[in-house]
Amino acid sequence: MSHKMNTDKLKEIRDNVEIVDLGMPLEELCARFEKLYTGAVNDVLREMLLPNQGLPPGIMPLRDEMVVCGEAFTVKAVKDPTMGGELEIRVKLLDELRPGHLVVWNANGDDHASHWGGVMTRAAISRGCRGAIIDGGIRDTKDILEQGFPIWYRYRTSNGALSHTKIVAYQVPVFVGDIIIRPGDIILADIDGAVLIPRKIAVAVLKRAEQIEQNEDEIKEWVEAGLPAQEIHDRGGYF
Repeated sequence: MSHKMNTDKLKEIRDNVEIVDLGMPLEELCARFEKLYTGAVNDVLREMLLPNQGLPPGIMPLRDEMVVCGEAFTVKAVKDPTMGGELEIRVKLLDELRPGHLVVWNANGDDHASHWGGVMTRAAISRGCRGAIIDGGIRDTKDILEQGFPIWYRYRTSNGALSHTKIVAYQVPVFVGDIIIRPGDIILADIDGAVLIPRKIAVAVLKRAEQIEQNEDEIKEWVEAGLPAQEIHDRGGYF
């Protein structure tokens, strides 16, 4: 018997990125998700035995009215005082952004640098990027707001990226909190934060969430009509 630890199966699970067909155009999927809200989608994921799909609650929108859904374009960065190669990899990264992408940036717990700013915003918009989830810092906030770019972030700072942080990889699986996000996964974000929808079940989640929202409209009508809580419960309602 070999004494070597076998990690091949775990490596396959952790490292694999499979871009399956969504079953509907990405633009339609995102537009329909953006008419919903994260709470309903999260409830559906729980119903599908995925109860921990919400991204960390400290990642919140720059403005409450911001809503976005997109296909994850992942970025991994680390705290690093050196500067060599950072601008070059940012250029390469930006040139690989495509319409429908939603940047998801893992800063590995950095709380000092800005990872996204006004120029990155302008470049992303020009490539059809739908928004960004930055598990790290942003700056040039006024510029970002003026461009109307949907962005979720952890903190603001005037510190730039150069000499503080470096991108080490992109379009690879990344952690955001304890959630693993893979390129191509679907993310919906709104005033309550962001939720991860695995790509393979995105259409099924969408259709069920749309159904739940219709059900909730009916429940609200029962409540407003003054029905007893027990009767609402007996009719299939919930609180």
